Amino acid sequence: MKKKLTVLFLMLMMLAGFSTLSFAQENATITVWCWDPNFNIYAMEKAADIYKDINPNVTVDVQEVAWEDIQTRLSTSLSANQTKDLPDIVLMQDNALIKNVSSFPDAFYDLSDSGINFDKFADFKVELTTVDGRNYGVPFDNGAAINAMRVDVLEEAGYTIDDFTDITWKEFIEKGSKVREKTGKPLLSAIAGESDLLMVMLQSTGNWLFDSNGEPYITENEALKEVIRVYQELLKKKILVEVNDWDQYISSFQSGTVAGTMNGAWIIGSIVPVEEQAGDWRITNIPRFGSIEGATNYSSQGGSSWMVMASSKNPELAADFLNQTFAGSKELYETILPSSGALATYLPAGDSEVYNEPHPYFGGQKIYSDITDFASRVPRVKYGIYNYEARDAVSTAITQIMQGQNIMDALNEAQSTVEFQMW
Repeated sequence: MKKKLTVLFLMLMMLAGFSTLSFAQENATITVWCWDPNFNIYAMEKAADIYKDINPNVTVDVQEVAWEDIQTRLSTSLSANQTKDLPDIVLMQDNALIKNVSSFPDAFYDLSDSGINFDKFADFKVELTTVDGRNYGVPFDNGAAINAMRVDVLEEAGYTIDDFTDITWKEFIEKGSKVREKTGKPLLSAIAGESDLLMVMLQSTGNWLFDSNGEPYITENEALKEVIRVYQELLKKKILVEVNDWDQYISSFQSGTVAGTMNGAWIIGSIVPVEEQAGDWRITNIPRFGSIEGATNYSSQGGSSWMVMASSKNPELAADFLNQTFAGSKELYETILPSSGALATYLPAGDSEVYNEPHPYFGGQKIYSDITDFASRVPRVKYGIYNYEARDAVSTAITQIMQGQNIMDALNEAQSTVEFQMW
């Protein structure tokens, strides 16, 4: 009996060893498409360095491809069923992931049983990568929304950043009016005709432009109506100013025309280049809607995730690479953060020393651990397959409303537009 147990133990050990070594193929290459040399490409190259120590026979070939080109190449190749030139791994905009999987259901590798622990990522981010209960992407960058403010301006009005933390939009408007009165500066800017800020506001309520069944939810969306009402009040009281384009938006807070910005955490990369403002900025969470049950002080804007193509010659190997790096290495996130500002939605990274280091530009505030905490609190919403189309329709509606059109007429038109595109 003892001898049989020994043999059984050895067989189990051999099987365990086989499963570990099964990925160690000689001269295997993982090809990756992504964009932005200073952010995504840099992060992927550092991940390749880490994996080289785990699996030295694997080479990671990182190819720079603009997001628009990635989407075009994927659509063209998958529609023609010509997949031989596609990569093993592709970086996917979060807002486009569900539509791509739904449009090409056999094109992307199901990561649900790959060994990746998706519980280690922010809830809202996992929702963006899940289709019909299956996981198709490894979450990457953190688009958790922040309210970044010039504390030197706030001080002129008798406020600190604490006065803008965990507050409602009603309180934000009251205090913003006083800041405007005392300093002449609005608190925020937004691009006219675009819905980014409104979508940040809407997600904080736990609502979106589609209902739980994936049907357009615009005309009867009471949370959206309240978001629009508050947006109108912000403009009327000149706490928010609209600009014409992205360059003007960035310039508005870099030049000090406005005293803050509210966007995804990646906006920090556009704040810190202004050296003369070092020490004058802090971040906090966004205001919540006091009149909406379940509304929070947290939201998100933008972001992307890593996907494995089903046409890959080595999909298990590609999944293992992601599991060992972006889904399992605090070291990776500690390495890429200082140089690129690539903030993770990988929650264990928030406990690292690097994430808890004070940031001198923000007066010694530990902004990265704060943002990681924000990410863990962002409400899940169902973006739907036609998310981009719905956002565009609502953007048009907002423009019409600001020009004097009745809110219900504009929202009815937006809903009809989305319904027509879907059907």
